[in-house]
Amino acid sequence: MKKEIIVGFCTCFISIYCLAQTDSLNKKIYSLKECVETGLENNIPVQQSELAAQSAKADWQKAKANLLPNLNGNWGYGWNQGRAIDPFTNGYIDQRFSSSNIGLNAGIILFSGLQLQNLIRQTGYAYQASEMEWQQSKDKLTLDIILAYLTVLNAEDTWRIMSEQTEVTRKQVERLNILLEKGVIGSYMLSDMKGQLSGDEINTVNNYAALQTARLNLAQLMNIPYDKNMQLQRLSEGELLEMYPATALQVYETSLQNLAQIKAVDLRVKSAEKNVSVVKGGYFPSLSFNGSLGSNYSSISNSMIPTTTTETATGAYVMINSIKTPVYEERQHYDQQKISYNNQLKNNLGSYIGLSLSIPIFNNLQVTTNVKKAKLQAKYVNLESENTKRILRQTIEKAYVDMTSAYNRYKALLEQAMQYKESFRSAEIRFNLGTIVSTEYLITKNNYDRARLNLNQTWYEYIFRTRILDFYQGKLSF
Repeated sequence: MKKEIIVGFCTCFISIYCLAQTDSLNKKIYSLKECVETGLENNIPVQQSELAAQSAKADWQKAKANLLPNLNGNWGYGWNQGRAIDPFTNGYIDQRFSSSNIGLNAGIILFSGLQLQNLIRQTGYAYQASEMEWQQSKDKLTLDIILAYLTVLNAEDTWRIMSEQTEVTRKQVERLNILLEKGVIGSYMLSDMKGQLSGDEINTVNNYAALQTARLNLAQLMNIPYDKNMQLQRLSEGELLEMYPATALQVYETSLQNLAQIKAVDLRVKSAEKNVSVVKGGYFPSLSFNGSLGSNYSSISNSMIPTTTTETATGAYVMINSIKTPVYEERQHYDQQKISYNNQLKNNLGSYIGLSLSIPIFNNLQVTTNVKKAKLQAKYVNLESENTKRILRQTIEKAYVDMTSAYNRYKALLEQAMQYKESFRSAEIRFNLGTIVSTEYLITKNNYDRARLNLNQTWYEYIFRTRILDFYQGKLSF
């Protein structure tokens, strides 16, 4: 008999109820894996977590790039009017001219209190934490979809069981109608059965509404349009359930090693502690190496090209034999020629290299304040990590107690369902033979209906609880 009740109960998890069989042939049947993949693909918060991880990675790459030298070029061309400095002669002039300059500047930080190295580690931890938080968001959504999926299956089975029992009651009403017409039974027996039928139909309607609510919740988690006829692939479980193999302590210890949420908070702690070292680097001098290369151009810059020479009287004279002899000088004549842009840049080329040392002496206590704030932030993150682990332990303990309770109820309800099945079978035979009244029959039937429904719900509740414990151990499967 126990084997019969197990076989009858397991049929709830092997086949889909036969509603609208023809229409369902062309309708997509979602597997649990497809539901999870669809949800992860369409979920906006998960996508935002991925973007946050990519942003943290960019910060990490930027921190590493700070160790590289910087190289910048500049070029300019402009027009001047009025009093200005001639870039060619470096003297004041008062005329209209154009000028240009071009240059390269390079520099590299040689030492800055290890700020750059510590910043790389700090942003690296932050990036890894963001990756774990992204994984946590995916794991959380996966768990929610699994639970919603099982809720739909549970609602389907509950509605099917209630529909089957309603059909049993309806057939009894039809049978009693015939017996009443023949005068074999009293009208009160038919009234009792019709009342039972109305109650079963109301329960069926309520269970169908619960099924649609479950389907709506699953569709929303998957971010797809709601379909009242959504079909899900049934689970393969069909045997008796066994007690969960791990203890609450084992689940907790495993979660500390595998759960993405715990890895994320631990990495946040490391990032905050390393940030203290970054800020402390502000106490130390910074040494940098710099170099530059530049040139300029001026439109009024000319070159003097010698042409002819002439002898010109100077106005002075010398006495030769008491005779005044004029003094002449040879004067060189030049032609002015514009110096080309490229030649000026070549001729005016200059370079510079040097070291720059910056020593912090007093900066309005900015570094001291920043160090205090960084230490406070590190303590805050440490407390948050401890609180997360404490809440996790408490949550696992409660989930384990709930799982154990569900398993114990399942074993008790399995025995109860077997006994009520036999009781209902016997009562139905006796009621059909007219040896018991409708009241006794209905009591037996209701007991069996409740036992089946409770067993079905407890079976799924146990599966829920085990999936939650699997989630905390970082080993979700579907």
